[in-house]
Amino acid sequence: MGAILTLVEPVVVINKLGTSFFDMALTQTVYNQSLKATAGDSDRAQTLSSHFLLIQSVLSSVAAMLSIIPLSRMADRHGPKVFLVASQMGSVLGMFTLVIFMYCEVPLEFLYLGSLLHGLSGGGPMFWAGVAALASLSSEQGKRTLKLNIVDFCFGVAGVVGGLLSGYLYQMGPSILLLTAILVSVVALLYSVFALTDSRRSLSESEPLLAESENGKTMDRVSVGMLMSTMVLFMLGMVGAENVLQLYVLKPPLSWDSIWAGYGRAATSTMYLSSFIGVLGLFKVLGDTALTLLGIVSNCTGMAIMAFTVESWVYFLARGIMMFACVPMPTLRAMLSKNLHPQQYGRVFGLLQLVLAVTDLLSNVFFTSIYPLTLGWFSGFCFLLSCAISYISAIPIMYVNLSIKDNSKSSFGHIVW
Repeated sequence: MGAILTLVEPVVVINKLGTSFFDMALTQTVYNQSLKATAGDSDRAQTLSSHFLLIQSVLSSVAAMLSIIPLSRMADRHGPKVFLVASQMGSVLGMFTLVIFMYCEVPLEFLYLGSLLHGLSGGGPMFWAGVAALASLSSEQGKRTLKLNIVDFCFGVAGVVGGLLSGYLYQMGPSILLLTAILVSVVALLYSVFALTDSRRSLSESEPLLAESENGKTMDRVSVGMLMSTMVLFMLGMVGAENVLQLYVLKPPLSWDSIWAGYGRAATSTMYLSSFIGVLGLFKVLGDTALTLLGIVSNCTGMAIMAFTVESWVYFLARGIMMFACVPMPTLRAMLSKNLHPQQYGRVFGLLQLVLAVTDLLSNVFFTSIYPLTLGWFSGFCFLLSCAISYISAIPIMYVNLSIKDNSKSSFGHIVW
């Protein structure tokens, strides 16, 4: 029983269910309010919704950046569980702002307060910093890539279930969907506070660093920098485009309702399942670097097809091609942890999430600013741009791979000599 309570996966699953329900409620509410404000003009409603979600994302990301340093210091003293508890508290508080909006006469801009509360508590960046740190601390180096992909697999399963159920719950009533989201999120918070234990493997059990050599410190810093650069470039191209895609499917020619939007979210989350199966079957054959490159190619190819989506089946075809799109991030986090000592996990993963929070902000600002400008001539342009940016992320990871190979050859030659 004690071993089960050290697993972070239940928190990931329950939290994802809650956020899936809330995201559907929020997106549909914002879009419907925009349609009312524009007298049913879908293009203008898309522009208004995009503008609203952009400001919301900026507020949340900036607030998260302000909270990362104090939360990281708390995590150094009390463990990475702090990240999970703080971020989920802010998430629940933010959800209540949508409740107030639905039942009180307040302007749509009131919802910005929810984003601010969520961000000041650490938001998504700190939640995933805690998840990555706890998963790394509870796993051996040789199994860390698989462990972090299992976490993503659980995230994907919850996303599929949440995506499928959210559309039907919304049809029953927006308030029912929102209430369910809050209840599920509160369960995740209570589990994190009272059930989850912070289990740390002893330092004597820690393995040698992946990039350890005669010039170990320099090599570690270079590897860490390159791995972070890969994650930044991949997220820069992916995050903003995925957020734009949620609006893209609501307008003609797709014109999805909440049911189809739920199917779309479920298809998106299915990528976590297919990515996990890919890692499970190919990890021993390909290794970390090749798996990461496979995921980058899969994501970029599917996003390029998404740019020309005019029928629903094309959307789901593109999602099928993106079956390994969720491999890179957990695999890169595992590679990063192999270049660190266990004492550095909280601090470095906190720094990583700070960088990724800035990247998330820039990506959302960039794509949501471009998207309204392309509605009149080619609304799929954002997805082609996403493809191009994400492909560039392959360069740093290939550099790391070549550097490790060169160092291995040099060390071998020195021993022979």
